[in-house]
This record gives sequence, structure tokens and C-alpha cells, in this order.
Amino acid sequence: MSAIVGAQTTAKGQAQPRGKSVAYWATTVLLAFVAGSGGIGQLTQQWGTLETVKILGYPEYFLIILGVGKVLGAIAILVPSLPRLKEWAYAGIFFDLTGAAASHAFAGDYGGIAYHIWSTLGLALLALASWALRPQSRRL
Repeated sequence: MSAIVGAQTTAKGQAQPRGKSVAYWATTVLLAFVAGSGGIGQLTQQWGTLETVKILGYPEYFLIILGVGKVLGAIAILVPSLPRLKEWAYAGIFFDLTGAAASHAFAGDYGGIAYHIWSTLGLALLALASWALRPQSRRL
């Protein structure tokens, strides 16, 4: 147990404030759920994903590429160790989300009150928060 009250000791022996640890896990689990469920939805062509890629002008096989990447990225940010893989997973998730926002904007697929743009950018911020809050044991 850590000598510091309200702190959690990481694998490398450094104390991390409990609030930061809770914030990291909350953002990371939410991000993994969003990425993983989105990837599964794309792999199984659920929730209008096929229609969305057609609206955006991408080929249908793009869903498989994105779906596999999202599922693997969600797993990578949750498993312990493998810090270099985590860096790549966070980068991939961030580029996927910002690319989605740009694709919707350039295709004119704004949705109600530019929902498709703001929601993906908000999730990109969630990815940044999870990345920034990660404990020392999950960094390079």
C-alpha cells in the first residue's frame, strides 16, 4: 500500500493520485467500449455503417479495415504492458476519429447541428484525455 494517502502505486513503484487513476480508467474503458463496439458494428455492418461509408464515398471494404483496427486498438489500450503498441493504438484511434470528423465535414454529412462532426471530435478529445492520464507503467 502506498505511503501517500489517496494515491495508488503503479507497476514501476511511482505513486499516482487516486483521482487521476479513476479518471484514466473511466476515459480508457469508455474509449475502448466506443472503439470496440464501433469496430464490431463495422465488421458486421450494423447501425447504418454501410450507408455511412456510401455517403462519405468510401468503398465497402473500408469497413473491414476500420473494424479490425478499432477492435485491435480497443484491446491494446486495455491490456497491461506493451507500451509501444498502446502508443500506436492511441494514435490510430485518434486519427480514425479526426478523419471521420473531416470526412463528414467534407462530404457535407453534418447531421443535426453538425452532430457527426462534434461527436467524433469529442471522442477524439476523450482519446487524448485517456492517453494523457495513463500511468507511468503504460508509457514508453
